[in-house]
Parts: sequence; C-alpha cells; structure tokens
Amino acid sequence: MICVHHLEKSRSHRVLWLLESLNLEYDIQVYQRDGNTQQAPEALKKVHPLGKSPVITDGELTVAESGAIIDYVVNRYGNGKLQPAPEAVDEWVNYRYWLHYAEGSLMPLLVMGLVFSQIPKQSPWLIKPLAKGISDTVKKRFIQPQLKQHLGMIEAHLASRGDFAGEWPSGADIQMSFPLQAMKATQSLSAYPSIAAFVDRIENDPAWQRVVERAGPLTMPGE
Repeated sequence: MICVHHLEKSRSHRVLWLLESLNLEYDIQVYQRDGNTQQAPEALKKVHPLGKSPVITDGELTVAESGAIIDYVVNRYGNGKLQPAPEAVDEWVNYRYWLHYAEGSLMPLLVMGLVFSQIPKQSPWLIKPLAKGISDTVKKRFIQPQLKQHLGMIEAHLASRGDFAGEWPSGADIQMSFPLQAMKATQSLSAYPSIAAFVDRIENDPAWQRVVERAGPLTMPGE
C-alpha cells in the first residue's frame, strides 16, 4: 500500500487529492514542522535524504517530487485515468507542460516572494529599514511584474477551457492546485476570475473534500 509522508503546511495535500481521485487505498504518516524554524523534522530524512515533502513509499520504492509522484501513480495505478492518451499529441503535450510548469516556473516565483517578505522580519532591528527597502524593491521591480505575466497566461488558459489538460481532474490540474490555492490564501484573485473559479472547483471536488476530512484543511507556512 502507498504511504504518503505528509508534512503539515506543505505541498503534499495534492498527492492526497491524486490518490483520492483514483480511489486508491493509502496510509498517511504525518510530520509536524519545527515551531521555531518552520522546517521539516529530521525524521523525514529517514524516508528521503533531503527530508522534504511530498514523498511516498510504495513497498520498497520511495518516490519524491510532486511531478514524479504524479507520473508514477498515474502511470502505475491510473488505468488510463487523469492524463490524456499519448496518441492525443496536442493535449498530451499540453498536459506535460502544465505538469512541469507548476514547479519549474511558477513555484520559484512564489517561493522567492515568500523569502523576500521574510527578510525584513528576520533582520536585526538596526538594519530592518534597509532590509525592507531592498525587499520591497526586488518584489516591485522583478517578482510582481513576473508574477503578473504568469498569472495573465494562466488566466487566459483557464478562461478558454476551465481546467489545464484532459478530463477533470487531470494530473496537471492536481499539480497546479497548490500554487493557485497558495495565492488565494495570500492575496485577492479578483483580477483573475478564472483562476478563482478553478480554486473553487478544487474545493468543491468530492475527492478534495475527502482529503480535508482525513488530513485537515490546506494551510500555508506562517499561518
């Protein structure tokens, strides 16, 4: 049986959604973040050397990284579900793009924004004004313009079809769920109604609701 090594306030909720969407049986091993550092506990390093989540074990096999986990589960247990058929080339390529885009392009921007938001808070009081000035400048001149461009592309794609690729929910929808849910939790999506509708669709999905019943609601670091 698959075991999800589930870290609170992490990206592993979407792995649970994946398993619920396929109606697979699974176990959950829950890990708590350190109250001071918000880092994962050392116990996760016994599962995978980096001590990160999500990570799953399936018998003797350990699989880390969200995209790799989705690929593994969908291809081993999906029986053709949650991804387009390879012969549907255009849709298959579209699916692969969003599956890799979430962590390859979008999440680095969100993480960078989080890091720069924390710099003034973690700086000694003597340099807090300087740290805040640097942080605000980087966010205003680089992070926010880049993020606006990305959100515009995502909004246009969702406006035209309502999801990312294949039948709902595809592995691409599941992979894209965390960054978009994270944005909803930290900012208004009023300028992006199709993204907001996509997040609402996730939260109304019966499989997602089963995840919340079993693992609790999705929360972000710092909440």
